[in-house]
Amino acid sequence: MSLEVRVELGARSYPINIGAGLLERVGEFAMSRLPGKRVLLISDETVDRLYGERALRLFRAAGFDIASASVSAGEGSKSVEQLENLYSAAVRAGLDRKSAIVALGGGVVGDLAGFLAASFLRGVRLVQIPTTLLAMVDSAVGGKTGINLPEGKNLVGAFHQPAFVLCDTDLLKSLPARERAAGLAEVIKYGVIRDPDFFRYLETHLDAIQRGESEALSQIIARSCAIKADVVSADEQEAGERAILNFGHTLAHAIENVAGYGAYLHGEAVGIGMVYAARVSVRERGLSQEEAKRIEDLVRRAGLPTAAPELSWPALREAMGVDKKNAEGKLRFVLAERIGQVAFGCSVSDSVLEEIWHAGCE
Repeated sequence: MSLEVRVELGARSYPINIGAGLLERVGEFAMSRLPGKRVLLISDETVDRLYGERALRLFRAAGFDIASASVSAGEGSKSVEQLENLYSAAVRAGLDRKSAIVALGGGVVGDLAGFLAASFLRGVRLVQIPTTLLAMVDSAVGGKTGINLPEGKNLVGAFHQPAFVLCDTDLLKSLPARERAAGLAEVIKYGVIRDPDFFRYLETHLDAIQRGESEALSQIIARSCAIKADVVSADEQEAGERAILNFGHTLAHAIENVAGYGAYLHGEAVGIGMVYAARVSVRERGLSQEEAKRIEDLVRRAGLPTAAPELSWPALREAMGVDKKNAEGKLRFVLAERIGQVAFGCSVSDSVLEEIWHAGCE
């Protein structure tokens, strides 16, 4: 069984195909969506060992002239230096304006390869083949690409929509348990921001999801992608409503920065950020204590941390100060009014932010 979700953006609309065994059909999808036959496949060293040769064989069998490049695994590869290396690889591969970059990997590879595709020759086609749950439900969809600076995460980037996204749930079988849990953070987020029925589905089907049952995984990936597609179609470049996708992320990005990239996986930081945002929401937006507890309980059941007491609040507050969602030097949060409805652009006093941080660390 395979499912398809479409991101509707006029001439730049594209499909997200979801199901088991879909990597075997990548040549078929590529032939229908790509105008040229020259391709550069980018993965990290771990994914390259697992799936690199297979992907190259499948593209070549479909008649593509494909080269490959790999980067080190981890957030550190989203750098100016690594991007420059990939520009050189793209030149060596002979890419032209009809060529494509294929991102085979998790969020780091997708963001990095996506920015390469957005900027090389002022833009070439991009294909996303995510290999982590987090990338399938979030970073591979919606067109955000970018790299990090020492001062903060994703401060350099561009919007660049893929030609198509291929989510093969079989690729998740090689994913470590910690990475699977990290992906669930973004899935939980979709229930909080848009769909209370989906949130209840996660509460009742979490065991099946954690066992890796293919049908359950396909369902949560498809619903997460559908929610994101709906939001992106209405606000592609985050001029307004798309900001709701950042629920929990203002603190999460600061945690990643302060702890050092890699100490907390992105999804782990988002889990902490969502629990924190829920507590702030009780104070500032009238979220019930019961629903805040449901959010915290589901995050914890998913195997994610809910606090990071070892981190300094002053350092976190400083890191939040460079968040892209801030306006005129002031922090702006996405806060929940109830599960399924959130508000964006919320201002919260520093005293409340600090108080709730320390209360959550006790």
